[in-house]
Amino acid sequence: MESLPEKEYSADLNIIITGVTPDSRRVNTGVLFVAVKGGTNDGHDFIPDAIERGASAVIGTQVIQDCDVPYIRVSDSRLALANASAAYHGFPSRKLVMIGITGTDGKTTTANLIFNILQTAGFQTGMISTVNAVIGEETLDTGLHVTTPDASELHGYLAQMVETGITHVVLEATSHGLAQHRLSACDFDIAVVTNIAHEHLDYHGTYEEYRATKARLFTALEHGYPKQINPERGAVLNMDDISFQYLSSVTSSTQITYGIKQDADIKSLSVRESINGLDFIVDGHGIHHRSFRFPVFTPLIGRYNISNCLAAIAATKGIMDLPGDVIQKGISTMACVPGRMERIKIGQEFIAIVDFAHTPNALKNALTAARALTAGKVIAVFGSAGLRDKAKRCLMAEISAELADLIILTAEDPRTESLQFILSEMAEGLKTKNGVEGDTFWRIPDRGEAIRFAVELAEPGDLVIACGKGHEQSMCFGETEYAWDERIAMTAALSERLGIPGPEMPFLPTHH
Repeated sequence: MESLPEKEYSADLNIIITGVTPDSRRVNTGVLFVAVKGGTNDGHDFIPDAIERGASAVIGTQVIQDCDVPYIRVSDSRLALANASAAYHGFPSRKLVMIGITGTDGKTTTANLIFNILQTAGFQTGMISTVNAVIGEETLDTGLHVTTPDASELHGYLAQMVETGITHVVLEATSHGLAQHRLSACDFDIAVVTNIAHEHLDYHGTYEEYRATKARLFTALEHGYPKQINPERGAVLNMDDISFQYLSSVTSSTQITYGIKQDADIKSLSVRESINGLDFIVDGHGIHHRSFRFPVFTPLIGRYNISNCLAAIAATKGIMDLPGDVIQKGISTMACVPGRMERIKIGQEFIAIVDFAHTPNALKNALTAARALTAGKVIAVFGSAGLRDKAKRCLMAEISAELADLIILTAEDPRTESLQFILSEMAEGLKTKNGVEGDTFWRIPDRGEAIRFAVELAEPGDLVIACGKGHEQSMCFGETEYAWDERIAMTAALSERLGIPGPEMPFLPTHH
């Protein structure tokens, strides 16, 4: 237990640990149970259950008398969970080249780009993203409203990667994951930021606190554990983003910058955009000041993906100094990331796209990209989640009024909030931008019906885009998760319009 600072022991700790978990339901004989206080439940209430199931010891923050097993009191049980999990698994991140990506939007795409480049370079590479975890030949789905896995799961994944011969890991670092110490005791070598925009203020309170939480990934670079593999280390910063000055001031590690701006270390030139993807020239130099310039093609749709490509290039070329032809191949061969500007084509005479955009910045990027892909109308379907940052509801509505021609407001995980109230708040935002209900925008609570309506409105040459759900496999009403796949929903609506066989529209409780 040397890895636990500020600890108090209630008994002799000459015990054998067979696992670490914060979930009493996962406890069996010999497991160390860590009592974590969450938003709705307090792990301390489940200590008796954990002991009954065979816990060999318990960690918590409360004063507990007469515990039947050794009890270790700490100041922060989330941090203790991370440290204990890392120690139990033999500190696996110290045996891996660790690349962390944080940001509001673009994390998953950038993670997949870096992963594909590293794979192309011949490295045995693992990845943990908000879409899935890739460990060798095994792909684990993480699409059910999951952010970064908890620390015990995360270090378990990393240990599994070490065992399977993986040498490099790409990991999405969410703000919740950083704030809740799910990523603590991970020794990162390269930290990448995409952008830090308006999101999760329901949790973090202010933009400044949200930004400071993201910065933990970068300040942690300074305290990295010496590794026998001796990887290059550095911070990859977006010079185009409002977070740049702050992050560059708090990060004492070697920095490499990217962006559209001409004074960025790595920048794009001669950008060409089409429905088939993006072409550009990347120009710049790495941390060792070796210059490079080469053409890049990506099948990713949307000009904003230039920034995601540049972030990936900054990490793999700017810091790791991989060959340019490897970068080119890695980017050009990466397939569409599930639910990110993903085209649904079954023979219709208009473009249909599903995208994960669920923040004001992401919606702006998605609709700007949609506008560039069609000379026809842009028809947008989206909502705003319940029990989340409420300020973004009007912001997203206002953005859509400026960039879309027709807008359908609908459900997006209302949770225990009133869906009608959420839609009314968004409708008010549209009305401030001269939106006319029944003419330029509609409220259709059932998301399946909303997508059907958008598809029926579309004429040849138009573009229908459904934003907010992307790859996710469920939608939450009340406290129940209902199976929902946006791509199936879009395919069902298109099939109905074309009068051809297709999947059934997924059911939601709003359906009448």
